[in-house]
Amino acid sequence: MSKSRNNPLFGAAVVKAVLRKRSGETTTASTLYEGILRDLGVTDAEVEQYLSEHEAEIEQAIKSHGRRGD
Repeated sequence: MSKSRNNPLFGAAVVKAVLRKRSGETTTASTLYEGILRDLGVTDAEVEQYLSEHEAEIEQAIKSHGRRGD
């Protein structure tokens, strides 16, 4: 397992990327995401920055786990 996968920002970024791919993001998804941020102790701004800097790695992680947000 790579170092980045032990990073709470990585996990939150994967969740956010999957939610973005789903059409019609619901309040439940938003509430879930907010809870994940709180539990991991990170902010949405930090996740956005991490996602923009590691987009290819995050997309690969999603694809390798068969979760393409379809």
